[in-house]
Amino acid sequence: MNHDVIIVRGGGDLATGTIHRLASAGFRVLVLEAAHPAAIRRQVSLCEAVYEGQAVVEGLTAVRIADAAEAEAVWAAGRVPLLVDPAGESISKVKPAVVVDAIIAKRNLGTHRGMAPFTIALGPGFTAGVDVDVVIETSRGHNLGRVIKSGTALPNTGRPGNIGGYTVERVIHSPAAGVIHNVRAIGDTVTAGERIAWVESADGCVEVNATIPGILRGLIREGYYVTSGFKIADIDPRLGELANCFTISDKARCIAGSVLEQVCAALNGKEG
Repeated sequence: MNHDVIIVRGGGDLATGTIHRLASAGFRVLVLEAAHPAAIRRQVSLCEAVYEGQAVVEGLTAVRIADAAEAEAVWAAGRVPLLVDPAGESISKVKPAVVVDAIIAKRNLGTHRGMAPFTIALGPGFTAGVDVDVVIETSRGHNLGRVIKSGTALPNTGRPGNIGGYTVERVIHSPAAGVIHNVRAIGDTVTAGERIAWVESADGCVEVNATIPGILRGLIREGYYVTSGFKIADIDPRLGELANCFTISDKARCIAGSVLEQVCAALNGKEG
């Protein structure tokens, strides 16, 4: 076992908060991602390294590698290696001390306690003490970041957290299946009804319009193929807070703190 190596499955915005915190604490983190990640908050998602070769979030650089053996050189350079390995086949080779499932799929895509001496999962879809050792609550509210050692996180409600008085209105889903073409960019200020993208579908071009006024905090990659109803954008109604588009969120930081706490407790042989 590699005592200071932690594998994080997933590199989206919530996962990136955890990766950043663990790397900042001195752990060697290896990120495992899908071949075509669909992050919305791309400016704060290290999974963008899958497409660009590397990605930087708040001073931390993730570098895409072709094989787990390349991780050592990336760690030595003070960076985080990222490997396309959605099935987690490299976990048995790397032998990490901890595996964190931060895919946020709302269901278990294969993570189990046998993957490492200590396992953590973020959000619903896992039972603490059965699928993994602990589960971290990801639902906004009083219990956000709570460590669950028996049972499950709150079920997915399908209703985004309240920001600036808006919930479902601030998240935009694709009106059709097809290829996304962006008209606006992350960080742009938009008005309700304004076109932000369009979908090149089998039935023609379908417009995607802003639902509320605010700052375009998240927008899926140009050219991504989406299905109808797929989440493609996120608007922050808090005008004047442009930095929110490019920094790790309060939610991600809260979750990351709980993960770090549990990792430290487990590796120190103490009850977390």
